[in-house]
Amino acid sequence: MSETPKTMGQQFGRRSWAEPWKIKMVEPLTVTTREEREQAAIEAGFNTFLLKSKDVYIDLLTDSGTGAMSDRQWAGMMMGDEAYAGSRNFYHLEAAVQKYYGYKHVVPTHQGRGAEHMISQAVIKKGQIVPGNMYFTTTRLHQELAGGTFQDVIIDEAHDPSNLHPFKGNIDLDKVQALIDKVGADGIAYISVAGTVNMAGGQPVSMENIKALRALCDKHGVKVYLDATRIMENSYFIQQREEGYANKTIAEIAKEFCSYTDAAWMSAKKDSLVNIGGWLAVNDWDLFEELRNLVVVYEGLHTYGGQAGRDMEALAIGIEESVQDDHIRTRIGQVLYLGELLVDWGVPIVQPIGGHAIFLDAKAFYPHLKQVEFPAQTLAAELYLDSGIRAMERGIVSGGRDPKTGDHYYPKLELTRLTIPRRVYTQAHMDVVAESVKAVYDQRESTRGLKMVYEPKYLRFFQARFERL
Repeated sequence: MSETPKTMGQQFGRRSWAEPWKIKMVEPLTVTTREEREQAAIEAGFNTFLLKSKDVYIDLLTDSGTGAMSDRQWAGMMMGDEAYAGSRNFYHLEAAVQKYYGYKHVVPTHQGRGAEHMISQAVIKKGQIVPGNMYFTTTRLHQELAGGTFQDVIIDEAHDPSNLHPFKGNIDLDKVQALIDKVGADGIAYISVAGTVNMAGGQPVSMENIKALRALCDKHGVKVYLDATRIMENSYFIQQREEGYANKTIAEIAKEFCSYTDAAWMSAKKDSLVNIGGWLAVNDWDLFEELRNLVVVYEGLHTYGGQAGRDMEALAIGIEESVQDDHIRTRIGQVLYLGELLVDWGVPIVQPIGGHAIFLDAKAFYPHLKQVEFPAQTLAAELYLDSGIRAMERGIVSGGRDPKTGDHYYPKLELTRLTIPRRVYTQAHMDVVAESVKAVYDQRESTRGLKMVYEPKYLRFFQARFERL
């Protein structure tokens, strides 16, 4: 199992562990009063996405673009080649993707969403099924807009917050085979695999599972595409939990994992330690040609794809830093520290603890609330009111509506995510977060739910508004 901060310290007698970096610049935080937070929450419609950052104390909304860059990355920003075509920074980025991920051809995008859009438009035919290991909000929407239908093929254990399966992100091969038997290989656009499945609580995929999926898909001529957004964190769990990988580096594990897939898209704002950027990478030349044409239409020229040269340089350096074992061990160690505090206090969370966030089990927090009373959204609002901590909902609001029936999707998991930005907060901040969660949990029986009073057409969790029941 994974090392925790406690056991890391125990390896050196009674000495504590510490982050493998020191702080060079600080950003002041504002602590607001309860009355100020009440007013801010009402103005935001009890949606943490609509809060102003100036009103937030510890921001755990997302780890997307919220990390701290290194001195090397900031130095790289000063080396930006802002030529419209053929920027040298693109070639640095291309070489980094090829070296650490192993794909042949690289197309830059402004962020992961741009990559999801292009791969969906290039590959999915109307009416095709896109099986995946649990949906992700933006990925599924782009697949639907391209005419596809997402189908969940994750193992059943992933839908149980308390199940301790070490690789709850695994794809159920029997479900895939049954789907192939039902619609045929031509009815499947590709298998959509996410490393450390976000909506399941940051749960990883094993190397054994991706190998077996590759063999099954080769048998039927089906492609395997990877959401590589958090593949370095996934690689850490393989290193810690899977037989035969304890002595391999994160870089070696990540590249092997990618080798069992045909293409990948990446939101570089997570693992790769930058504030903006993404890419698509493929091995097939014809697909690359199509994507290289689409990127000019939607993102920018094929050698910048919506990014400035300086951003691509910071990204190329960030990729190199993301595979360093000390970095990823400490990054996940901070998440484990917070999670273990909550488990020790009896707070219900998704287990095993994931790589990028703690997922609070809102159904277990508020068993008296119906799912249509938005318990996960309620929990995020209550955390903000208690301490100014900003979390986010991952439940029925994020699930959205069935485009055919108009009814809510009712996911089995109703979660509130505490997402830890990389290299930003200290252990003391984690203590503050844990104490706030415990305070909200202690008041759970008197908590009322919410009603939705405004709902946008797409990705409603970003802009929906609520009122207290």
